[in-house]
Amino acid sequence: MKRILYVLACIPLLWTAVACTDNCTETRVFRQYTPVTMTTTQVRQGVGISIAQPLVKPGKIYTKDGYLFINELKEGIHVIDNRDPSSPKTLAFINIPGNGDIAVRDQYLYADSYMDLVTFDISDIANIHEVARVENVFTQGQFDGGWWSYQPANNNMVINDQRVEYRTQTVPTNCEATPAQPTSWWTVNTMFASSVSSDTKAGSAGGSSGTGGSMARFALYDKFLYAVSSSDMKLFNVQQPAKPTFSNTVSMSGGIETIFPYKDKLFIGSQTGMLIYDNSNPAQPKPLSTFSHARVCDPVVVNGNTAYVTLRSGSTCAGFTNQLDVVDVSNLLSPKLVKSYPMRNPYGLGVDFPNLFICEGDYGLKSFNASDPLQIDRNLQQYIEDVQAYDVIPMGTVSGQKILLMIGRDGFYQFDYSNPARLRLLSKIPVNRPTLT
Repeated sequence: MKRILYVLACIPLLWTAVACTDNCTETRVFRQYTPVTMTTTQVRQGVGISIAQPLVKPGKIYTKDGYLFINELKEGIHVIDNRDPSSPKTLAFINIPGNGDIAVRDQYLYADSYMDLVTFDISDIANIHEVARVENVFTQGQFDGGWWSYQPANNNMVINDQRVEYRTQTVPTNCEATPAQPTSWWTVNTMFASSVSSDTKAGSAGGSSGTGGSMARFALYDKFLYAVSSSDMKLFNVQQPAKPTFSNTVSMSGGIETIFPYKDKLFIGSQTGMLIYDNSNPAQPKPLSTFSHARVCDPVVVNGNTAYVTLRSGSTCAGFTNQLDVVDVSNLLSPKLVKSYPMRNPYGLGVDFPNLFICEGDYGLKSFNASDPLQIDRNLQQYIEDVQAYDVIPMGTVSGQKILLMIGRDGFYQFDYSNPARLRLLSKIPVNRPTLT
């Protein structure tokens, strides 16, 4: 009997011993927001021209007259000679602290540099130089999962830039439950800021503009440059392209993400819907209507009476919907949903009707025939899954080829889509990203 009692008394000790030896660990990758503080003097003195640099974290793309401009997020702009799409040549790098957007009118390039709008003369690519600056017009901005803001301090402006740093950490687990992540960190969910929009009606202002993409926050129309932030749109008069001047601010609802000018209308993508503005008076855009949807990231492009809107889930958008919405905008006062199509995680898109190109982020690039808006899913022409696609610009016919520009987290691609069911790769500029440690 004593022996039985002894064995029963030891059982809890045995459980403890087993538990102590059942140790589990898991290595996880996190991204941490680390504030970086700068004065406006430091920002402005950081602008300059340097030799060509490799792509590391590419963002928005913009093209004009055979030249390509690729944003390096927060760092500046790569200048590339793309007159031969099969052999692009990187020429120079424009250092622009806090840069995220690009637009070009005539031989002048406009770029944001945190709180300022900076103008560069690019008429001589070998001698690019700053010619004008509109100071303290932007108050906040958002990049690849991070954000920045500025505020007065000691008679100067201080930039508070929440930069993303990727870290690894080995954490203990109980071998069953998922370990709790540090409260000051966010689990990695790669977000990519990219851009595409088409600038139109440049002739009435006496100049010509380039082409961007569907996720752009900058757009040129008539004699104005429009720049949208999360809650407003700022207008700059560029009638004299070398000397832009601030015109006025149009207040908007929150969550604004993109702008796409089409004819005399502006289509604004937000996290809660597509906003349509009448731009017949380019100095004073007026709201016409809103097409509402669930809270998700939302770029838009338009062709004729049809708008194409991609809805994407993601940590910055707090939504769960991934789809393409086809919207009838023949009545601009009452846009109507034609049909929704499920997608995997769509980002930028571009249309050269009837061809519709949709970037699926890490899941690749899709080419559709959109002739029948009710049968788009049945008219998938090609799906390239081994690329990371975040933004596209279908250029139409260039020197006998139909050129598609595409930017992704792994580099810049150019395809010939003369046969949209079999895209032909013309060239690629890969990224040179440091390895995570």
